[in-house]
Amino acid sequence: MEPGTLVFDPHTRKVGEYQDRTGPYVMLRPVGGGREWQADPAKIREATLDERLSAGVRALNDRYRERLSDDPARPPSPVPGCATCEELALRRDRARAAFDGSAVTDANVLLRQHQREEHGGQPAGRRLFRYVPYTIVQDPSAQPEYEAYCVSGAEQDCGAGSGPCQAPGEVEEWQRRHTQETRHLRYRRSFADYAVLERQG
Repeated sequence: MEPGTLVFDPHTRKVGEYQDRTGPYVMLRPVGGGREWQADPAKIREATLDERLSAGVRALNDRYRERLSDDPARPPSPVPGCATCEELALRRDRARAAFDGSAVTDANVLLRQHQREEHGGQPAGRRLFRYVPYTIVQDPSAQPEYEAYCVSGAEQDCGAGSGPCQAPGEVEEWQRRHTQETRHLRYRRSFADYAVLERQG
């Protein structure tokens, strides 16, 4: 297994980047960086597309939260519709108007604490990315289309076409007729349908 391959560890139920083998174990690192952990090489497997995307989104959200927490100079914004947030923001605005820096700091501290406890630390106006799995299925309300083009010819293609048909049998019948009339034998066939994405869960 190549270093950097994303694998799923069923013991921790996490996706990690394969690093190397150490004795009877393999070393995995969290997606986006972090502390490595040991895993049983007989139990890990390559991560599925959904698992890789979910791990990437989780790492993106973690980095975003870290940047916010590492920037104490950034004043927190009130969450719209939250009375406590609005009250603390109003208190901060009054302190600013009175040039009371200590009261402004106190209001920011209380607002951050309230948002961690009541809003999961998510600041207003910011959105966390969430991966939502979808399944792609054929649209049953639309008919698929079949078509064939004659590409026979020594110097250039014949170019004759069957036009869109609703069944492959219609295209094959056109090919037979065209071959009888022209003795051309080579065709390019195409199939087109309509697809929709259905949300899972």
